[in-house]
Amino acid sequence: MDYTVLIPARLASTRLPGKPLADIAGRPMVVRVAQRALESGASRVVVAADSAAIVQACASHGVEAVLTRADHPSGSDRLAQACDILGLAPQQLVVNVQGDEPLIAPSLIDAVAALLARQPQADMSTAAHPIDEWVDFVNPNVVKTVLDARGMALYFSRAPIPCWRDGPGGTAAVLPIPAPLRHIGIYGYRVAFLRRFPTLPQAPVEICEALEQLRALWHGHRIAVHVTDQAPGPGVDTPADLERVRKLF
Repeated sequence: MDYTVLIPARLASTRLPGKPLADIAGRPMVVRVAQRALESGASRVVVAADSAAIVQACASHGVEAVLTRADHPSGSDRLAQACDILGLAPQQLVVNVQGDEPLIAPSLIDAVAALLARQPQADMSTAAHPIDEWVDFVNPNVVKTVLDARGMALYFSRAPIPCWRDGPGGTAAVLPIPAPLRHIGIYGYRVAFLRRFPTLPQAPVEICEALEQLRALWHGHRIAVHVTDQAPGPGVDTPADLERVRKLF
């Protein structure tokens, strides 16, 4: 299977300025992410950067990078420009690996790409895993998803879905059966759709939930979901997250 990994990297970050270049055991975080992606079956791994400093840091560690505009409103816009720079064909597959996931499993990247390759009716693919803690189920920062019989996403929400109407209720913190699914922020795209996606009008539910993937569903596009038993490694959003990952390395 032939696919490309694209890693968006933006130097500005509200909670952790300069995040892509944050040092993790002697290498910038974005380089660590790329090196994990290079362990997958991807034919090419490219960082889509908004800063020459990121491109230079990648080059010094043998990681391919392209410089995109600094004013893109979202990572999807940045990746669409990267597809144009790289001259990727409309039918090619790309996987968007977030630039703050230095512990991402290479096998998960392969699984997301393979799922999209065998689901021609889907324009996107992503991943999820079963939730086993009540605190995660009710945490609005943990995005949940529900699927149809074919493994396609019906909805994504920060709310605890599905709601177990006939569950114990009251003060009992009991998860629904079967286990609800936590969305993992990795996406596969067909290049033609990735180029089109940023041009679609924002959806009301996307604005309400602050979840960009809802735009695809609202406009009638299908998202295939790979369900894995393995929870992803911790990402890096805050200084505390960075220290935790540094200790793991």
